Amino acid sequence: MYQSSDTLAGQASTAAVAAMPDPCPAAAVDKDGSPVRCTGRQAIVTLPQHMDESNAGQIREKLLLVINCGATELIADLTQTDSCDHMGADAVAYAYQRAAAAGTQLRLVVTAPAVHRVLTLNGFDRLIPMYPSLAAAVNAAGAPGHAPHNPPVVGSSPTRPTSHASPWQPRDDPPVFCD
Repeated sequence: MYQSSDTLAGQASTAAVAAMPDPCPAAAVDKDGSPVRCTGRQAIVTLPQHMDESNAGQIREKLLLVINCGATELIADLTQTDSCDHMGADAVAYAYQRAAAAGTQLRLVVTAPAVHRVLTLNGFDRLIPMYPSLAAAVNAAGAPGHAPHNPPVVGSSPTRPTSHASPWQPRDDPPVFCD
């Protein structure tokens, strides 16, 4: 089980998740102890402290399960996540692809500068709305076409100008994601 952070962001996300009603059906099959909470068809999945090769498959499967259970909005709560490598980012990419195909809006809550940097360098900030707090992500629910500014997390490097080519722009050869 992951310990909650003593930071304000950690306390806010813990309070927001605690205020949510009973876990959704996807939580019934959750085996790693991190919570999956639902309100209606909005789901919040709290991700682990480290997202890497050792748990990327479990993270991917959890996110896909929530999407497959019919969530129309999925908030991936990374407020407790301190590190994310390319395999963790791939798990989020799989979830993004499935969410787009299923019509599910995916939102990320990112507070750690290192995690924000990995996701930004991979172009996620251009595809997936990122929020500095769980409350902000939850409050964005139902806002059609809402795309936050995605300001840099405190201590992170500035984001690249939008004139640079993104690895997520369409190419002649389709991207390949490995399991």
